[in-house]
This record gives sequence, C-alpha cells and structure tokens, in this order.
Amino acid sequence: MIDHISVGVSDLDRAARFYEATLAPLGLARLVMRPATVGFGKAYPEFWINLRAGMPRVAAGSGVHICLRAKTTAEVDAFHAAALEAGGSSDGAPRLRPHDRVRYYAAFILDPDGNRIEAVTFPSE
Repeated sequence: MIDHISVGVSDLDRAARFYEATLAPLGLARLVMRPATVGFGKAYPEFWINLRAGMPRVAAGSGVHICLRAKTTAEVDAFHAAALEAGGSSDGAPRLRPHDRVRYYAAFILDPDGNRIEAVTFPSE
C-alpha cells in the first residue's frame, strides 16, 4: 500500500550515518545519495531522509511515528541497539507487546531530530 516514506532531518550527514547503522539490522542500506536527500532500501529506496535546514526538533507529542518490519526479534533487538550506539535514544525498549487483536514484538527509537521510528515483528509463539 505504501511505496516509500520520508522524514525531515536538520543535518543530512549526521542523519545518514545514523540511519545507515540503525537500518542495517533490518536489511536496508544506503542506495541513493543526492545533495539534500538520501534513500535507503533493499532493492529500491523505501525510506528517505530529507534535509530541512533549520528544522526544529520534532515535538515529542506529535504522535507521528514510522514502523518498519523486522523478520525476527533478534533484528528488532539489533535495530534498537544500533540506534542507541549511533546517537539515538530509546522510546520503548524491545519487548513483547500483547494487544487485544495481535501479539507483536517491537522497539521504538528517536533519531537525533526526534523522529520516532519503530521496528516490529510478529512472533508465532
């Protein structure tokens, strides 16, 4: 349903390094580099970062987040750890999150600009 997504960043070089490390555990790599945008993906750019010079930090209460699919709980764990190592912060440690309709394992991080990114998988047990 969704072809690609993008987030604004205030420092393209910093964000590119952050996302290169953070998205690697999910199998996404830097595929496209342009003066004001970088695209990450597997076969084609699915996740873009776009320079927005002077952009203020994303408000904590914005309610916006982007969720990326992981194959395993280990990938979710690695995504979270890589984000913290690369300068992001945790907004929800990796754990099982049972809900009324679905049981899922997820972690939430904030990138250096405050964009909220989630990695999720749906374990069978």
